[in-house]
Amino acid sequence: MIQTFLNYLFRYFLFIKNKNITLRGKLSVKNRPIVHVLNGSSLIVGENVTLNSKNAKYHVNMFAPVKIYIDKIGASIKIGNNTRIHGSCLHAYGSIEIGDNCLIAANCQIFDCSGHNTSLENPSKRLLISGDIKPIKIGNDCWIGTSSIILPGTKLGNNCIIAAGSVVNGVFTDNSLIGGNPAKLIKLLK
Repeated sequence: MIQTFLNYLFRYFLFIKNKNITLRGKLSVKNRPIVHVLNGSSLIVGENVTLNSKNAKYHVNMFAPVKIYIDKIGASIKIGNNTRIHGSCLHAYGSIEIGDNCLIAANCQIFDCSGHNTSLENPSKRLLISGDIKPIKIGNDCWIGTSSIILPGTKLGNNCIIAAGSVVNGVFTDNSLIGGNPAKLIKLLK
């Protein structure tokens, strides 16, 4: 009963009161996520989405709560219907789009900008220059295994599975089983 009330308060103060967040339906929040949506940016959350930051009763250890961080004007994150996100970070400078019916396991990192350019000609500039922004698109029915990293510019078709611990960069077609570091196509599922 107390947990249900706390989840209601999280939803109200973090999502409903924020004019930069659009809820399209029911949202299940398990323990408090970290949510930062800069004015002039947007978070759109579909119907029946779960944000799970509760380590108890989850099959692997979560190192941190769900973190949704949008910190550039005009940036957006869209989360599709029936998608579940467990103890992972989504960080957008530009655009991250996650389709319907996706599973994102604990400890994943999904970010559309590296944060800093390499600045090989003048390494001291690394702290002053933001990296290139490349949108991320994850199709419907995708499953991203625990501790995977989805790098800027990645595009996953529908029904893709990412093996745990993979570092994903590139474009993958529908029904791809992807794994490794760097991640490669292992096989087509259909």
